Amino acid sequence: MNGPDRIARLQVLAAGLRAPLYAERRLELPFDRVWAVLADLEGELPHLIPFVREFAVPAGDSELKHARAVDALGLRGPFEVRLAPGWCLMQSRLVTMGMAAVPDGGGTRLAVCGALRPAALGPVQRGYRRLAGERRARAFFRAVERRAALR
Repeated sequence: MNGPDRIARLQVLAAGLRAPLYAERRLELPFDRVWAVLADLEGELPHLIPFVREFAVPAGDSELKHARAVDALGLRGPFEVRLAPGWCLMQSRLVTMGMAAVPDGGGTRLAVCGALRPAALGPVQRGYRRLAGERRARAFFRAVERRAALR
């Protein structure tokens, strides 16, 4: 991936989306272990994001994949996924979520962002940012740490 590092790239994306969820943290775990969790979307995403019950991703080495999500209520939706080492961008017609990671000494710098795509949902996003954005980000990072420590 050329240009800015993956974290900076995710910052720009989050700013452009006015994402209600954007956070960064340094984890005291090696990049390979952290990224193994994040890249395993099908196996790990339901453990990292509580409202995702299932995330089906077709096998293969392609950087662009078409996945299917099932939420906690059983609603299904297609996602376009761009997955490369240290970079994941998932988009449906309603949601954009990104994750980026870079090695940092013996640890890993990790960033996550999430946003609703329809402009009409801007007020909902602003409310989410105030009420739950930081709490959800902390829970996400704790879950990544816990899952990566098991590997």
